[in-house]
This record gives sequence, structure tokens and C-alpha cells, in this order.
Amino acid sequence: MTPSSSAPSRRGVLAGAAALAATGAALSAAAAPAGAASRARPARPVVFRNVRPFGAKHPVDLTVLDGRITDERAPKGADVVDGGGRIALPALVDAHIHPDKTTWGGAWVSRKPASGIADFAAQDVELFHGQRRPVAKRAYGLMAHAVTRGTRAMRAHADIAPAYGLACVEGVAQARERLRQALDVQIVAFPQHGVVRAPGTAALLKEAARSGAVDFIGGIDPIGFDHAMDEQLDLVFGLADRYGVGVDIHLHDRDEKGLTALRAIINRTRALSLRGKVTVSHVFCLPGLSDAELAGVAADLADLDIALTTVAPNASLVLPIARLKEHGVRVGLGSDGVRDAWSPFGNADMLHRAHLLGWVEDVRLDAELTACYEAGAHGGADVMRLPRADLTPGSPADFLLVRGECLPQIVVDMPARDMVVHGGRVVARDGELT
Repeated sequence: MTPSSSAPSRRGVLAGAAALAATGAALSAAAAPAGAASRARPARPVVFRNVRPFGAKHPVDLTVLDGRITDERAPKGADVVDGGGRIALPALVDAHIHPDKTTWGGAWVSRKPASGIADFAAQDVELFHGQRRPVAKRAYGLMAHAVTRGTRAMRAHADIAPAYGLACVEGVAQARERLRQALDVQIVAFPQHGVVRAPGTAALLKEAARSGAVDFIGGIDPIGFDHAMDEQLDLVFGLADRYGVGVDIHLHDRDEKGLTALRAIINRTRALSLRGKVTVSHVFCLPGLSDAELAGVAADLADLDIALTTVAPNASLVLPIARLKEHGVRVGLGSDGVRDAWSPFGNADMLHRAHLLGWVEDVRLDAELTACYEAGAHGGADVMRLPRADLTPGSPADFLLVRGECLPQIVVDMPARDMVVHGGRVVARDGELT
């Protein structure tokens, strides 16, 4: 593809809108609720023999019926999979990732200096137009890789702006459909270039919400980047209320700007009765608060069931997960961007992300390391409203098998994922999709 920074024509945007509407109709089962499509057909009964849940000393058999763990006796003729004494752990959930931006699986891209979101967003556009592989192929490669590393579900943010039209949302939706038997995906129409500062974005957000192809409408720094807090939030929340989708807003603003925007989000959630349907990502204004200040904000978040996500970027910006959970706030962990214009780093491996969470928080104790894993498994499931895959009877049979001694050691050493199971089906072995 010839590099170009020009916006698509109106005809191209309208064609994309029609394609997106068709995609939304085709994926309605996959989109609401997340996970429904991948579990539409019951899997054959399976016995996973000789496994150690959470590193238990003595191996047991895990029996799966209709895609769920059961304590019932396996029927005759059930498939048998030998776990070889491996540890069984809940599969992981990536609560915040940008698969549309990735260059994963392609040629190396040298990044250029950038200062601020506007520069990064402009480089996103250059990278988008300079890629030979379309979004659907790049996103699929990264999302499939995540499956092989033990990810059962993800919330995928797809850029939507006049520079792209609807191509990023369409591409991620196509990748979701290809992986529907192995991965549960929620899609956010994410206005990386701003809602107000990029004219034409509002119409694209409306089309994405109306089409049914996305589960959430996004936003970004209403004060610090878009410079139009009320206009942005009124539009985003209005679309969510009208079309029955959720809200997931990137909030990088710190200190009082961030808190002002967060209070405005809280107020609109309450006013529109969107309790339980709003997520705020990053939320860099919270980590520096005192216990008393955090308790006040957390009380409102818990009352309205507003979820938060963090990508554990560093010690000063990672959300205080333990303290927020004490107040009843749902908090998930995510990968963010993976090998894109923003950064050459990232790998969509949520076990590695749990490891990084422990690293930036400087944890030492086994209980703390276990909590890091739980943030990568159960925290994201809570944010995405998925049942926890905790290996108890009735829970989804979503787990991974690894060699190791105990869960804390697994978080530190990050061993290979020998087997990944989704809904009772083995979907990956030795790092490859089955």
C-alpha cells in the first residue's frame, strides 16, 4: 500500500458504514453478550487427567461438561486429555488492548520522536497507511497470539477517526469472528484523535454504535486533549444511552484536570442510569490520592459500578488495585498498545503483564504475587462481566496448563503455556493454535 496521510473520501466512508452495519448484523451473537458466540455449541465431554489446580500438591482430574467445570462423573466416551501433572490456572483476560494499531508479525518499524498524544496519533496514521497488511490480518495475528499465551477474553479498542473511517473497527470485528471459538471479544470504538477536535468523528461514532458492531463507545481526555469536556461527554454518553452500548473512556489527565473529568463521568453515569455500563481506562489522576481522597472517589465509583482498567505502566501511574477493590470497585489489567507507533514494546501476554504489575509494585510475598495473577484473570473478567474461570464447579472451562511448582513462582518465571483450554476445547498447544 502506498503511504498516504489523506482522509478517505465520503464515498469510502459511506461504503465502510454499510460494511460495518453488515458486520454488526453478522456478529450480533458474538457482540452481546461477549462470549455467547464462542460457546454456542456445547463441546464434547472432556476429562483433563492428572492436573494440579493452582499448584495443588496432589493431581486430580478436571471434568468438563457443556464447556463448564463439573464435579459430576464424566459420561462414558468422554475425551481424555493427559495433563502430565501440570498446574491448571484460570485463563487470563486482557481488559485493555489496541490490536488495530499493531505491527505484530510484520517487518520492524523504526519509531520517530513524539511529544504528546497528537504526535503519536499522527504517527498512527502514517503507520496505518504504510502497512501492507490490512487491519483484519494484523489484529488477527496479535489476537491469536494472545490466545496461545492463555488469554480467554479481551476488550479491544479500535481507532475511529476521519483518517481511518470505519476500517479499524471492521478489521477487529473480522478478527473477532475468526477467533470466535477461542476468544471472547468486546470492541470499543475509540476516538484516538479526539471527539471534538477531529471533525467528522462524532458521525463515525454514531454509525459504529448504531450498527451493532461495537460494544462500547470510547472517549479520550475531555479536558487535556479534546479541550471540550461537556461537548465530548454529552455526545459519548448520549450515544451510549440511545443505542444501548457501554462507555469506555481513556483518562490520562492527572491531578485536578483528571479528577474534574472523572467527576463529570460519574455525574453523567448517574444522570443517565448507566450504572454498571461505564469503564474508565488508565485514570492517572487516582494513584497519587491520599487514602481519604481515594475513599471518597471510590465510594462513588462503587455506587455506580464504574469499572477501571490499568496497564501497570510504572510505579507512579499504576492504579492502587488492592485499595480500590476494598471499596468494591472492579479493576482490570490490560496490555495497551503492542508494538505500534507508540512503542516497540508489548506482547499481548497477560501472564507477562501480571509479572510487570508485580515488578512495578515491588511485591515480594506469595499472596501479593497471587493477587497480581488474579488481577490478570479475575479482574478483567469482572470488568467484562464474564463469569470468573476459577476452576470451581459451574465455572467456564477456560484454563491453561503450565509446568511449575506453585502460582507465585509461575508469575515470576512465566513458563511456556503448554496447553490453553477455552470452553472445554483445547485451542492452543505449545504456543500454536490447534
